[in-house]
Parts: sequence; C-alpha cells; structure tokens
Amino acid sequence: MNLEADLKWIHQELDKVKDPAFIEAIKNMFKYRSHVSTERISLEQYNDEIDASIAQIETGKTYTHQEMDDRIKQWAKQ
Repeated sequence: MNLEADLKWIHQELDKVKDPAFIEAIKNMFKYRSHVSTERISLEQYNDEIDASIAQIETGKTYTHQEMDDRIKQWAKQ
C-alpha cells in the first residue's frame, strides 16, 4: 500500500472504534510521537510522570495482564 491508502484505511478504522481505552491508547501514541526526542527528560518531568502513574494505580485505572491479553485478542478480531 502507499501512504495515502494507508491513511485512508486508518481513518476508516478509527471511525469504527467505540472502545474508550483503545482511543486513549491511540491518543497516547500520538502524544508520545510528538514528544520523542534524543534529549533526556528532566528529573522534574520524570517525577511528575511517576506521580501520575502512581495516581492511576491508586484510582484503579489499571488492567491485569489477563485483562490486557483479552483486550488485545478483541482488537485483533476487529
């Protein structure tokens, strides 16, 4: 496929997605892509990211290994 065909296919597939967790994962990939750098992050940013992760764990915004395995299998079926 060429780039235009790939982009068209991606747009069509995204229009079908109804899973909020999957949408969040895609958003995070785009955010990550725009922040990828050869520079190291600051200690403050590192600590902020660790704090955010801990907050997600404490509020139950996590998945077990089995839950993620099940989700990935469901995504593969789509």
